[in-house]
Amino acid sequence: MLPIEHFAKKAKTLGASQAKVIEPKTVAVGHWVRLKCQYGCGAYGTCLTCPPYSPTPACTANMLSEYRKALLIQVKDVDLKRGSGAILKLRRMVADLERGLFLAGYYKVFGMASGPCEFCRQCDLTKACKHPYEARPSLEACGIDVYQTARNNGLKLEVVQSTDSLCSFVSLILVE
Repeated sequence: MLPIEHFAKKAKTLGASQAKVIEPKTVAVGHWVRLKCQYGCGAYGTCLTCPPYSPTPACTANMLSEYRKALLIQVKDVDLKRGSGAILKLRRMVADLERGLFLAGYYKVFGMASGPCEFCRQCDLTKACKHPYEARPSLEACGIDVYQTARNNGLKLEVVQSTDSLCSFVSLILVE
């Protein structure tokens, strides 16, 4: 079985600024995070990967206790004004890494992406997801405090204060 560190290196070749193996006990979960989705995000309730369809913070906290290792991925210095497709690229990266880890023998692997899903122009909430192999909930949708989790693991992450600022995206893949 390939070591998890192999996939951290692969994440960097796929465009991640940083990728590191962490312990899931360093992942911070808070019920308030999901409220920020409900009261502050225009995608709330419009996508199968967002609340109220995504795992609850309680479910996430329980799930984290079932893992010993995870891969924390950060993509930095993204200019959203240029329409770089950074979120979609990161979502594909998470799906590709999750699949690679699964095929390498890490059968429990589960990825969480960043931001609302962009695989479909509009999510059809009355049917099953059209992209089940790629679509994953975001960390925030699952109640993960991304800022505290990043800090707990030595990653710098700041609040973006204007549309002219570059931003960062963080994703997490639970591995074993």
